[in-house]
Amino acid sequence: MSSYTLGTPQKAFPGAYIQTPANNKYQNRQLNPRSNSAVSQQQNALQHQGQDVHAGGGQKPGVEDLQPIARAAKAVNEALTEESRYPDLDSYIGQGISSEYEVNAQSAWAPFQKVKMHTIPDRIFEQYNRAQVSTIMGLFADFNHAWVAIDNALYLWDYTHPNPDLVSFEEQPHTITAVRLAVPRPGVFVPSVVRILVVATTAEMILIGMSTQPAPHGGSSVGLYSLRMSMPIKGLDVTVVEGSASTGRVFFSGNGSDDVYEFTYQQEERWFQNRCTKINHTSKGYSTLTPSTFWGSKSRKEIVVQMIVDDTRNLLYTLSNRSTIRTFHIKDNGALDLVITKPLGQTLSNVGHMTSQSELISPSMRLVSISAITANEATKTHLMTTTSTGCRIFMSATSSYGYYSSSSSAPTSMQVQHVKFPPADNSSSQPYQATSTQMTTYSNNPTINTSSRALIPTRTAVRYAPGYFLAFVARDPQAGNDLLFLSGPDTARIAQPQDQGRLAKYSELALWLNLGSRAEDIGLATGPFSAGPSPVGFGNELAVQFDKPTSEIAVLTNTGVHMLRRRRLVDIFAAALRLGGGDEGLEGEVKKFIRQYGRDETASTALAVACGQASDVTSDSRLARIQDPDILEHARKAFIEYGGKPLFNENSMLDQSIPAIDLVRPSPRHKGLSLYISRLVRSIWKAPIMIEGVTPSGGLAIRSSVSMNKLQDISLDLTKLKDFLNVNKSFIEGLAGPEALGNVNTKQEEISLQAEHRALHALVVLIENVIEGIAFVLVLYDEKIEEIVLSLANETRQQVRDLSYEGLCTTAIGKSLAKDLVKGIVNRNISSGSNVETVAEALRRRCGSFCSTEDVVTFKAQEYVKRGSEAGPESEVCREYLNESLRLFLQVAGSLSMEQLGWVVKHYVALQFYAGSIQLCLEKAKESDRGNRALTWIQENRPQGDKRQEAFESRRRCYELVHNVIRSIDQSRTETADRLDGHLTLSGKRREEAADQIDTSEDEVFQTNLYDWYLSENRQDRLLEVESPYVTSYLKRRSEDDIAHADLYWRYYVQKGQYEDAAVIQLELAKSEFKLSLDQRIEYLGNAKTNASTTKPGIRRSIRNEVLREISDLLDVANIQSDLLQRLKGDSRITADRRPVVIQELDGNILPLSVLFNTYCEPAHYFDLCILIYEAADHRVASDIKATWQNLLERVHTEAEVQDNGPEPYEMVAETVRSLGTKLGLSETMFPVITLLPMLKRYAFNFQPNAGPETWVLDIFLDLQVPFETIWGILENMFYNDEQPFQGRNRRFIGNDMVYVARLWFQESIRGSGMLYGSEDSAYSVSQMLHLIMQNGLDEGRLEQCQNLRMRIETMLQ
Repeated sequence: MSSYTLGTPQKAFPGAYIQTPANNKYQNRQLNPRSNSAVSQQQNALQHQGQDVHAGGGQKPGVEDLQPIARAAKAVNEALTEESRYPDLDSYIGQGISSEYEVNAQSAWAPFQKVKMHTIPDRIFEQYNRAQVSTIMGLFADFNHAWVAIDNALYLWDYTHPNPDLVSFEEQPHTITAVRLAVPRPGVFVPSVVRILVVATTAEMILIGMSTQPAPHGGSSVGLYSLRMSMPIKGLDVTVVEGSASTGRVFFSGNGSDDVYEFTYQQEERWFQNRCTKINHTSKGYSTLTPSTFWGSKSRKEIVVQMIVDDTRNLLYTLSNRSTIRTFHIKDNGALDLVITKPLGQTLSNVGHMTSQSELISPSMRLVSISAITANEATKTHLMTTTSTGCRIFMSATSSYGYYSSSSSAPTSMQVQHVKFPPADNSSSQPYQATSTQMTTYSNNPTINTSSRALIPTRTAVRYAPGYFLAFVARDPQAGNDLLFLSGPDTARIAQPQDQGRLAKYSELALWLNLGSRAEDIGLATGPFSAGPSPVGFGNELAVQFDKPTSEIAVLTNTGVHMLRRRRLVDIFAAALRLGGGDEGLEGEVKKFIRQYGRDETASTALAVACGQASDVTSDSRLARIQDPDILEHARKAFIEYGGKPLFNENSMLDQSIPAIDLVRPSPRHKGLSLYISRLVRSIWKAPIMIEGVTPSGGLAIRSSVSMNKLQDISLDLTKLKDFLNVNKSFIEGLAGPEALGNVNTKQEEISLQAEHRALHALVVLIENVIEGIAFVLVLYDEKIEEIVLSLANETRQQVRDLSYEGLCTTAIGKSLAKDLVKGIVNRNISSGSNVETVAEALRRRCGSFCSTEDVVTFKAQEYVKRGSEAGPESEVCREYLNESLRLFLQVAGSLSMEQLGWVVKHYVALQFYAGSIQLCLEKAKESDRGNRALTWIQENRPQGDKRQEAFESRRRCYELVHNVIRSIDQSRTETADRLDGHLTLSGKRREEAADQIDTSEDEVFQTNLYDWYLSENRQDRLLEVESPYVTSYLKRRSEDDIAHADLYWRYYVQKGQYEDAAVIQLELAKSEFKLSLDQRIEYLGNAKTNASTTKPGIRRSIRNEVLREISDLLDVANIQSDLLQRLKGDSRITADRRPVVIQELDGNILPLSVLFNTYCEPAHYFDLCILIYEAADHRVASDIKATWQNLLERVHTEAEVQDNGPEPYEMVAETVRSLGTKLGLSETMFPVITLLPMLKRYAFNFQPNAGPETWVLDIFLDLQVPFETIWGILENMFYNDEQPFQGRNRRFIGNDMVYVARLWFQESIRGSGMLYGSEDSAYSVSQMLHLIMQNGLDEGRLEQCQNLRMRIETMLQ
């Protein structure tokens, strides 16, 4: 165990409390020796409360968010777990010696008390007076019987009966030497023979059958049966007999030798084997294992004086008159092997290594008894032997692999593990009553007394689990009286040792009793003690003090049977309160309890006494519950006033992630309450509520795992506890209510009080739940439970089979299963003709939480549904029943389980009550989420892990039932028409009612879920037909993260004729972050442009134009990006690694023009796209535009020259210019004809002379429908400006072009009724220019054309 020390808490920072300002009392607090009162106070509080606190503040508490019932269940489970960790025997009986006792002079603190003495009947004395040879006596304490063997006769009587009948066995003539009660071997005798009496006489051993049955006065009556089984043993003088309870084997030994025999018996005789035989297991090879020299006389014959069997380890121990202990291994094949011989000398040698010379451990002493310690009680310790000086020696059997623990293999050696010396002599200075209290052994450095003669001479002794020790001391052998020394473990102190840093000590409480006669036999009147199945937790008497009968020990003397009762801690506390008297005495006794056992255990014990759990022996020797008002009042005050206070963990308050209330450790009062509750319910907490079996005929048989009487006792104790808390809640801190907050002075105290209330309130809720849970189980077993269980679904039945009382009372599934069982009870009563309301009301009264008022209404409504089903769906009566059932169901919709709701919907649909089923489902959904948290969760895009999601899920389950109803409606529509001969059919009317219920629902969560379901079922068209304000909000919300919903969003507006809204959505989709290709975005923009261009009354033109302009601008950019993407896909300059990246960047979101220009177009010399970007960006710098056109022409020319078998360069140039002109729409800025025409003319002259048609440059602009007057003006300027390279004779090339243009212009202008060249002045100007051109010089062909044209112009001008 690790060491815990009380350390000084860390200094608290000002303002560190959660949501509170700095507290002044901490501002001046300093941790120094001169100012340490606060620290000392806190340490004292911790010591009084018995809490373990680390120097750094203890273990960091976790954030808890538990419901009251779960919090209480956790507290009970922690208490049960803590008590299951009670130290095992090996942990406080370690290697070494001890002498810790508290022999108390005050009877109130005595660990045992004498209940009464049952006298020996006069008829036994009459028989005794006739004795001639011998008389021996003994006990069958587990059957409350004693026996006496007088010569050849055996008599049994019930010593608890005031006037018992004698049961005798006198059918044999030989003197009886030994009698033993044993368990019979399985299958040998009839079931009524529950025990066998092994009777040894001087001539034979006889088996007698014994049966038992309950006696009218409460004990057991026995009957003896002759089994006709005997075996001759003449000469053995058998005095010791022992039986194995697990195998039924019987072993014995006699005064003739130390041999160990076995009495074997079987049902019938066989070849070469009688029904009864004896086997000597030690006759061969025995002497080789025995040392040649023993302590004591060598001439004395060695015999066996005691024999015990440990069935848990399959070992048989014997003790001889020479104090030699032998260990035999009981094998499954019938063998009995001697494995260890431990003579007294070896025992003394082992003890000598633990202690210096002690007169109590010497060769002159002897071993007077041995007691087995079972494997359930200890792992290392196997045997306890008692010396004649009163020392207890604990031994461990070991094998070559360590401590012996297996029952299938044999140990090889035995060593002394621990020696417990007798109590101090002063504890028994008076012969019969102790006068002092020995407390010094519990100090930090106890002095072990190894020389006390208090138990000399110990005549015999016995030990019972978990450590009851009885030593019979014959101080005056002549008087024939025994002093009885009784001790038992101080369980509460062992469970909570004073020094947390050390192992628990073997602390014992003890007392002396003067029997006034000689003890003849000892027996355990109650069953063997066991608080658990394993050594850890086995000896916890505190845990079972309210759950199991108190241990009672019977001591048979020659005057009667003395009944000794083990006193529980609750009994000791009640007696101490009685002894204390007034308030001052009360305070002293309570503080003594707190010092010894801690505040937690004191609070639990005081509460138990206050609730009437303590018992005491009355003046007429009866055991009764203590109901003395003074004692109960003292216990009440002890619980309330000494229950401690909650502890605020200041060292953890800087962790802002933990709520302040979770930093509070509840008070010891809370711990005591949880301990008391756990001890009341421990036997049922983990037990199943039922155990299934099979009847002899193969049917189902169900029985309770706990008796009905036990359940009623637990319920009664819990009810008393509940009443106590209710009556005293105003005095109990934490239960007093809000008014108690008026007494707090600091925020810390307020938080501590809130935490205490939370913890105590949870336990109060648990008490009520367990009481009702037990009441429900009792009701369940009053019914025909087999029929109820068989009516459950297989899965539910398995869950019920596995359901424990803990699960029933503390979990939601337990409540749900209980309601299933209640439903089964109600259905069974309905089927049997009982009134359901009467049955349900009876259930509600007895166990309201399992059958509430809502359940009663539900059952009544279900009954109406069944009546409607019986009436038929077409009848009016059916509709009345269904309407009434719906009215009732709507009242309790919030309490309906999903299974119940499903059952109702199923029956409603079968009866075509569609509207009712939908209405009920929607009401249930609403009741399950009254705060409408699901809607806010949906509106916030359904964040994962949000607690509001649970509210949505509960609604969704209801809505799924509505979906099923809609499917059923659709299916019914295929079977029956809505209208017949123009009139609405009954089925059609019911379907319309359902549709109206859906369309008029104001449950937006339902509408949202319904639309989701439509889409999951591929019913998009149905969604687009819905006329509801929730559709647009739904589609808008869902379109934010789903493209399919977004498409439905704009389609919905298109279908409703709201084209502008559709265009806006499509525009947003084109700009969205959805994973859309560029073509898809262009498609959205194209559709948006179309929708935005559609006119509709009621829409302002300015708004439409604004949207249309934004769409057009973005579409231009998208087209440029598309051209760029296609260009880059085929660009050989891009590497294979870079190409996918570029495509991914461009084939997605529409990028800004600056990115397209600077990142892609300009670096890649895509000058045509650069010009388009200029146009889209409204970039009007003429020099940039001109330079870009020049670069474009050069790049196109260069690319054309390097192509093989491709078009001529001029052709590619012409096509490029013509294409751009079309895209730019002859923009004066981006397609400056006044610049491009001279540029192209120079290009044609310098780089493409004699290539292609002479007029290919002019044809470009004419094809683009550039006005003739524009071209004519440009050419005219070029002619007059005499620019390079058109100077001198080269001016004829411009003149040729002018003639070509003038001719085409002439032809165009004379068509129709238009004016020549647009006007007379223009025609005259053209004529004059043609004349000038001819004078300058033209090519021969053009000169003739010019002359003819001029003549025609002049003619038309005349």
